[in-house]
Formats: sequence, C-alpha cells, structure tokens
Amino acid sequence: MTKILLIQGPNMSFLGRRQPEIYGTTTAAQLDAMLLEHAKAKGCELAIFYTHSEPAAIERLYLAVEEGVDGLVMNPASFLFAGYPLRDCLRAIPIPYVEVHMTNIEKRGIHSILAEAAVGMVAGFGVDSYLLGLDAMLGHLRRRAAQPPAQP
Repeated sequence: MTKILLIQGPNMSFLGRRQPEIYGTTTAAQLDAMLLEHAKAKGCELAIFYTHSEPAAIERLYLAVEEGVDGLVMNPASFLFAGYPLRDCLRAIPIPYVEVHMTNIEKRGIHSILAEAAVGMVAGFGVDSYLLGLDAMLGHLRRRAAQPPAQP
C-alpha cells in the first residue's frame, strides 16, 4: 500500500479559528477526517503530522525515510519564508514532495523557498488544495513506478 505523509506547518493546527476570512472555517480535525477518508478511498495510507517547529519537521522527514514513506504532501506554512534547513532536508531525502497552500501565495506576494525542492505545488483552492495535492502525489508516484529502470 502506498504510504503518504502530510506535514502541517506552523499554525495549521488552528484551522477554523485562525483568520477564517482567509483560511475558512474548516477545522484541523475536520480536514484530517476528510483527508483520511480521501486517502482510504484512493487505497493509500496517510499519516498526518502537525508541528510548529522546523527541527521537528526535519526529524519527522528523516523518520519517514526509515518508515518507507513513498510521498510527502506538505503545507509548510511559515516555514516557506526562511526554512533553509528544511529545504536542504527535502533535497537530501529520496521522498518526492508536493507543496500545498490554501491560498494563492503568489497573489499574496509570498514566495516559497521550499517550492524548488517540490515536484509541484497546489495553491489557492482552500481545503481542496490538500485533496488536489494528495491526488497529484499519487499520480506522480504512479507515473514514476511505470517508468522503466534507468540503464547503467
């Protein structure tokens, strides 16, 4: 079974209560339930990890390698501003990464330094960004598995 890790960065645990005019009223618990149901319907295992700490995110990523996680979906939240250690970790691990944001960060004038380590980004669709990001990761993993092995 395909194993996906979702990392939720700083302040994402406060969804539904934090700036609902920007992020909506869906709570973190509601989002988790929606994503776990979606993952189950797609036949994959989803682990969700919330953190306000960049070192904790990095530790979780290295653990994911040991656990055999196939793909990472992450809303880095404010890690996107200065998360150079996290970016270096993303470059070092063999797990593909899809970045998600509830808002269109480009429209808000925000640049993600982590996006350069991602296979792709989904932004601007509210909680649907997560569903789209999960589907994008699963599609990426299917395409990668269908490619013939590299020749020596």
